[in-house]
Amino acid sequence: MPQTAQYFIEKLDLNAHPEGGYYKETYRADGTIPQVTLPGGYTGDRNYATSIYFLLDSDTFSAFHRIRSDELWHFHAGTALNLYIIDIQGKLTTIKVGSNLDNREQLQAIIPANSWFAAQVIEANSFTLVGCTVAPGFDFDDFELANRDELKTMFPQHNELITNLTRLQ
Repeated sequence: MPQTAQYFIEKLDLNAHPEGGYYKETYRADGTIPQVTLPGGYTGDRNYATSIYFLLDSDTFSAFHRIRSDELWHFHAGTALNLYIIDIQGKLTTIKVGSNLDNREQLQAIIPANSWFAAQVIEANSFTLVGCTVAPGFDFDDFELANRDELKTMFPQHNELITNLTRLQ
């Protein structure tokens, strides 16, 4: 029997994520990096690394957001998704995260710190389950959900994509 998004949501005890989709933290390193040794902008100490499961279905999207740390996505199950990354210079990179290597999908993708990124499942009536590892570790103090108008002003060349992958605030 094929596994569904609901199967993984229930079996992995996933909860709704503010950017869209579902998640559950699965790892938080015991060790911490003192704030004084971190780059500017961190509001306190951070764990060495954190990891979550993240599930996105084709009925929604992961809205543009950014975090202060690097984030690595690992494909686990379902169909491929497009990961859209706008770096601080405004360059857009689209990465297909999935398991069909012959279709130029990648099993892993890196989002550099402070880049704006969003994701959308490619195939209708499907889902993608990934793992996301953040180092230094994730803290909601480091999370910023994009304001549509502000992001469009910063990157007018990506106006349509930003409109499609942000939520009104």
